[in-house]
Order: sequence, then structure tokens, then C-alpha cells
Amino acid sequence: MQLSHNTTLFKKQKFPITLVCDHVSNAANLGSLFRTADAFGIEKLVFCGSNIALGRKMTKTSRATEKYVNYEIHTDISEVIKSLKMNGYHIVALEITTNSQSIQNYTFNKSQAIALIVGDENFGISEAVLQQADTILHIDMYGQNSSMNVVQATTVALYEITKQLSL
Repeated sequence: MQLSHNTTLFKKQKFPITLVCDHVSNAANLGSLFRTADAFGIEKLVFCGSNIALGRKMTKTSRATEKYVNYEIHTDISEVIKSLKMNGYHIVALEITTNSQSIQNYTFNKSQAIALIVGDENFGISEAVLQQADTILHIDMYGQNSSMNVVQATTVALYEITKQLSL
């Protein structure tokens, strides 16, 4: 018998992870990020940029998880990152770059809160934001494409991070 969210035996848990979105604006992606944030028990979701549309299209995809996930909207991501750093967060950018490390080979510090930055659907994380990151990680890709959808990549990254923090 298939279980519902009311009948699963999963332990409810919050992780010291803040997901920061650098100009992610597609309504379906926004809704899916709420679902992913809820599924992985992150503490907060922060959308940065302009034209963040939290309307009907987003709520259709989110399946009401925006009611349970703490979230904020800011225009200036640099200010958000500065604030997170001042509060002791380790800033991790998820992007394939010439100096990024594989997330599979990275060990997360269990005693430090994490801010995971994900990027714009078309252009990724801006260079200015990458320069503010403490660590840049990527997901190894084995096919022809060099990137994933922002929600898919976020899901893979949060799986790896929460798996390590749970051990």
C-alpha cells in the first residue's frame, strides 16, 4: 500500500541549511523549490532578484508547501550573503566552474550552518556571487549535457548535504 504524507514514518527534521536563489524566476521552478525545501527540511528559502512571481502558477506547483517553508524575497543577493556570513554560515555555490569541486567528494562541516546558492535558469550563478562563495561545488555529469535544471540540481545537492549531516 502506498503511504501518504500523513502515514509515513519519516522523522520530521530541520537542517541548518538556507537555500539562496540567485535570480531564479520561473514560476514552476519556484514552486518546485518550495517542495524540495520542504522535503529536505531546510530552515529557510531566500529568493533574490526582481520579478519573483509567487502567484497562481507557483502555488499550483508548490502544492501548498509555501505555507510551511520559511521564505524571504530580497533584491540584493550580495547583502543576503554578507548577512549570512556575519551569522557564521558557510557559503556554498552550486555551479560548474574551472575551480569547482565535486559535491560527491566534499565533506560538509556538521557544526556550521550552510547557505546553498543556486543560480538563474539560463545563466547560473553570477560571477560576483561566485566570488563571495566560500566553496564552489558541482554535480558530476556523465552525459552530453553540462548542466541540469535548477530544481533537479538543488535536489541532488540537498540530498547529499542532508545525507552527510544525518550521519
